[in-house]
Amino acid sequence: MVSGNIFHCRKNSWPPGEYISKSTLQLFDYDSSAPPEQAWRRRLNSHANLLKEFRVTFVEAVKMVRLGIRIWSYVREEASHGRKAPIDPFTRESCKPSASQGVPLGGMGSGSISRGFRGEFRQWQIIPSECEASPVMANQFSIFISRDGGNKNFASVLAPGQHEGLRSSRKPDDQGISSWGWNLSGQHSTYHALFPRAWTIYDGEPDPELKISCRQISPFIPHNYKESSLPAAVFVYTLVNTGKERAKVSLLFTWANSIGGSSHLSGDHVNEPFKAEDGVSGVLLYHKTAKGNPPVTFAIAACETQNVSVSVLPSFGLSEGSGLTAKGMWCKMVKDGQFDQENFYSGPSMPSSPGETLCAAVAASAWVEPHGKCTVAFSLAWSSPKVKFVKGSTFNRRYTKFYGTSEKAAVDLAHDALTYYNRWEEEIEKWQNPVLKDETLPEWYKFTLFNELYFLVAGGTIWIDSPLLSSNMRNDKDQVRELENAVVKETEAKMDNNKRAVVERTTDSTYDSAAITGHHHVNEKLYGDVSHENESVDTLRKGNSTGTLHSLTRRNQQYDDDDVGRFLYLEGVEYIMWCTYDVHFYASFALLELFPRIELNIQRDFARAVLCEDGRKVKFLAEGNCGIRKVYGAVPHDLGTHDPWYEMNAYNIHDTSKWKDLNPKFVLQVYRDFAATGDLQFGVDVWPAVRAAMEYMDQFDRDGDGLIENDGFPDQTYDTWTVHGVSTYCGCLWLAALQAAAAMAHELGDTEFAETCKRKFLKAKPAFEEKLWNGSYFNYDSGSSGNSKSIQADQLAGQWYTASSGLPSLFDDSRIKSALRKVYDFNVMKIKGGRMGAVNGMHPNGKVDETCMQSREVWTGVTYGVAATMILAGMEDEAFTTAEGIFLAGWSEDGYGYSFQTPEAWTMDGHYRSLMYMRPLAIWGMQYAINQPKAILEAPKINIMDRIHLSSVVGGFSLNETGNFTLLLSQPSPREAVNNGGQGLRVMF
Repeated sequence: MVSGNIFHCRKNSWPPGEYISKSTLQLFDYDSSAPPEQAWRRRLNSHANLLKEFRVTFVEAVKMVRLGIRIWSYVREEASHGRKAPIDPFTRESCKPSASQGVPLGGMGSGSISRGFRGEFRQWQIIPSECEASPVMANQFSIFISRDGGNKNFASVLAPGQHEGLRSSRKPDDQGISSWGWNLSGQHSTYHALFPRAWTIYDGEPDPELKISCRQISPFIPHNYKESSLPAAVFVYTLVNTGKERAKVSLLFTWANSIGGSSHLSGDHVNEPFKAEDGVSGVLLYHKTAKGNPPVTFAIAACETQNVSVSVLPSFGLSEGSGLTAKGMWCKMVKDGQFDQENFYSGPSMPSSPGETLCAAVAASAWVEPHGKCTVAFSLAWSSPKVKFVKGSTFNRRYTKFYGTSEKAAVDLAHDALTYYNRWEEEIEKWQNPVLKDETLPEWYKFTLFNELYFLVAGGTIWIDSPLLSSNMRNDKDQVRELENAVVKETEAKMDNNKRAVVERTTDSTYDSAAITGHHHVNEKLYGDVSHENESVDTLRKGNSTGTLHSLTRRNQQYDDDDVGRFLYLEGVEYIMWCTYDVHFYASFALLELFPRIELNIQRDFARAVLCEDGRKVKFLAEGNCGIRKVYGAVPHDLGTHDPWYEMNAYNIHDTSKWKDLNPKFVLQVYRDFAATGDLQFGVDVWPAVRAAMEYMDQFDRDGDGLIENDGFPDQTYDTWTVHGVSTYCGCLWLAALQAAAAMAHELGDTEFAETCKRKFLKAKPAFEEKLWNGSYFNYDSGSSGNSKSIQADQLAGQWYTASSGLPSLFDDSRIKSALRKVYDFNVMKIKGGRMGAVNGMHPNGKVDETCMQSREVWTGVTYGVAATMILAGMEDEAFTTAEGIFLAGWSEDGYGYSFQTPEAWTMDGHYRSLMYMRPLAIWGMQYAINQPKAILEAPKINIMDRIHLSSVVGGFSLNETGNFTLLLSQPSPREAVNNGGQGLRVMF
């Protein structure tokens, strides 16, 4: 797939007419069956090249040998307990990754199945943290065509026959799927992707006189917190007969009772037909999972209409001795074009035996008149109502709030998908059209913007129905009071480094929760399944203060309607950690723009975590030293792996309580979300954690200049790139956080803390510029190492958030533009002419910084973030050229093949590291910069920092801006600050 063209030319348009004949496009010009003007496109016969994984250099390997040994030992230790290590560079998947991905299926957080652009169903992520990459080749759509006169008959799977998943299984006497008609060449068939929809156009294949459009639709609908959680997808076939004879067309949907991998062979699986009164008919497939995981049920269905008849085959096998075989099923369809109607009354099948594959089929048949059209719709749904994590916690998924936890919920999901998909499409088009019709935006950007959202479905997302407080608690004030007295042990919780809020797990006969205490550590878990209705009290379990409990109970009337549950997504399918926060910093713009209530709940989760401490010992693999899992006041790296929310910081390479970017990133994200949404209650809820996070960082200002210093190890998101002294990345984030905290404190009424942050900012800013500004950009750090003067692409990450939040710029505009121009000229344009993105580090002599693995990489999400910063600085042309490099290298037909699996990074030769990664969602930071919320656009008119007046404090008195003296009678605790609107007790003289 990779060609030299990527480095020599730029293509500005990919019209559908280049892939489909004009006459065929005109035939489909109704009912959304034609592909859109802007889409990612491939021919079905395109070669899906194998992807090349990165390699460390010899020097890097020598530096990391001790770390490698410790990781290897840790991976083995976790495996001995039946667990996967969150980072495992040693285990390789049996299915080598290839450039074959397409738009995934379903909504968010209910398990996902991806679909390759050639039609294969792959990347199974039904079980949390597990991804089965190999396609299940029995899952296919096929077509059978016969015409009046009987001399033109066609039968073919609607996928190319050269697929690698078939090559090893073809035998002359095979009773399995290789006996089917794999007759499609794919030369005249094309795939068009615009997430969350995709179109496959068969332009005269396999029948030259039948044009076929398959439209794949999933319910990913921004601001719709119900349907966007549904595990369902619809496939709408539009058939156009261009011949002179009437054609009988039968479409076949086959499905194996499998959740990927070898799960189909485990046995005890059962299939059962169903038929609804309104014509929706199909087969239920009950899948018994292994290792004690909750069961999964699939439903495949089609909708019977006046012109379309539906029949089913509840079970067939792939080998001799399994009753009706795949070959027998195919022969039946070739002969009759349908199955027997009595199959609907056959009842549940016999449970499958170990080693046997159980499959099902749904057929939909229709006559298509000469020059006539016909529509046939299929649906796929899967129901895995319970999420069970490795260490025992079990929750109900979000969609169960609307469909319940019955095994047969899949029938209702499949039925409703066929009923409401037209409305889904209307809402999707209403959302996307303003971007697609904006002529000022490059075409590649329009469809890449939407297609990068694939990760919110295929990124291992989990969305649970777990409110902040259970409804029976909210509706019973006595129960709330009893819970407060019995479980929540109150402390003063002052925001200093002497008193700590520590998680304590306690259990009574009804509730399982955690309390804030001043002296306890986390006990061993005493909890198990918390999935049953009204039992999840996770704010208390995470150590929420009584003050916040009161603030929540005040909102109990609106809570049932407003609660949107809890949301998790992986750092990447290879880095198995939930909601990795230093990466969420880049990705969160997508959630803020499209699902802001989910974004606010993620921030609430981290706010609760800041005020918790987990004293269990952890070994950190980089140095081999030990520390505690979670330190009070420190923002956790992630929400965990095997027991999210309750066992945080699965990342154990470094001690992230000493990282310098996490706390500033928390403050910046919280303020951005607070400013963008205008949600005052959110600000009140998280303010104690914001203040704690800021005060925690004071320990890292070791010379009193107001700046935090790095500690000579990779103590930030670039976790192999060592930093010495003050760094441009962390220092800029810190300056931005000081300004954001000051602004938020001012708006919430915590005047004293606003003044404190402003004083620090005014002191730190000139120190930062003096130590790092060199006349054209900010040096990498203030140390004396060989890369201290490197040009870091991400040097203005703090300014990105400052501008995105409507706050005053951190530096003069001339310096901001100068630094960005330096990044553009060196990190972008000196790398293959700007056709690969921005390399992380570049020496001022124009050579790539090869200090470590990460300094020489291009990070896709960072490149999008840099582009967003350029847009905010008025450098739109440079911004789109910078970001286009990611499209050219990763998504274009001449690129490296990373579509719908954008990695964290690639090297100069295109080798990837960590496929399907969270950070590339940062492209939505670009869109946020282009189309900022009204509150942010208006903010620069009111310079909030100028409104924070500094008072001179003498003894117990302060001189305020009016000339009056205020006696400070008390210093408010965070709880008092929340309950009293942030004000201390003051007496005016």
